[in-house]
Amino acid sequence: MTNNNDHPFLRGMSEPATFMSVPYSSSVTESKAAILGIPFDCGQHPTRIGARGGPRAIRAQSSLVRRYQPPFADFDPLEDLGVVDMGDVAVTSAKLKDAMQLIEAAMSHIFEQDVVPITFGGDGAVTLPQLRATQSKYPDLCAVHLDAHADASLGNGPGFDERYNTATTFTRAAEEQLVDTPRSYHIGARGTLPLQGTYKHAQGLGYQLITTDVMLERGIPNVAEEVHQTIGNRPVYLCFDMDFFDPSCAPGVCTPTWGGPTAREGLALLRWLSGLNIVAVDINTVSPDHDVGGMTAFLAGTVAMECATLIAMKKRQDAQSDKSVAATQTS
Repeated sequence: MTNNNDHPFLRGMSEPATFMSVPYSSSVTESKAAILGIPFDCGQHPTRIGARGGPRAIRAQSSLVRRYQPPFADFDPLEDLGVVDMGDVAVTSAKLKDAMQLIEAAMSHIFEQDVVPITFGGDGAVTLPQLRATQSKYPDLCAVHLDAHADASLGNGPGFDERYNTATTFTRAAEEQLVDTPRSYHIGARGTLPLQGTYKHAQGLGYQLITTDVMLERGIPNVAEEVHQTIGNRPVYLCFDMDFFDPSCAPGVCTPTWGGPTAREGLALLRWLSGLNIVAVDINTVSPDHDVGGMTAFLAGTVAMECATLIAMKKRQDAQSDKSVAATQTS
């Protein structure tokens, strides 16, 4: 085997750009969490196509994110979890059937190693195959979906004539019984929609739906407490569509919708969800072609870091609880 140290040119080479410079690796055997890019979008939106570039943009802007968050979490969650960046699933945008199979297979591979995937989309259509893989690992799965849209419509509005698209992800998830809908939440819904009765349809599928107005009227701690009480320690698929935020702080998304939470409010909600048993994280709809100065991708990188922190804190809590139980049993 040739030693790269013998070649000055090779010594100057670097690995592909990764999220926050974590190691690039296709192996997750030594990790508790892994980054996976899913550069896919359906290409169905009449004017706003570009989420396929989301993973690249989030990684690029993640150089602005730092690893310590005192006093909330003055430790390095990426080191705690041994996070690696696996690169991107080799999908081709607009080839939805093939992409779904590849995405589900990639997620299943990660779950086989008992690792928590943190994925970067892509548009909202990438969520369904991820849910399929996650439910196969965790049959009693619940979803917490933070989004300006419930993505649980009939899907027959303008531009959405197919059964599988960004608007029908959680409709199909309910039909396929991928999540426990009465214990699953859509939080942040607001704004104009192409179809009448969309919220009633989501609620008719069994989902708990909390609009942005209701969330802000009740207060973030109150809403988070309800989520904790309803879900308990059940496994949670955390789906974060970046249009959950107001476009004043996240303009580069597929469907910007005014009247949303600020960056401060959105990140605060994540921290109030601390303690949930998060088994998968899905951050999607960053559209760099529509971003301003990379601010949406930077915010998405911050969301990813917050989610990694929640996962690491939960694992620390569980480990401490196991030690306490073991100590009690031996005393």
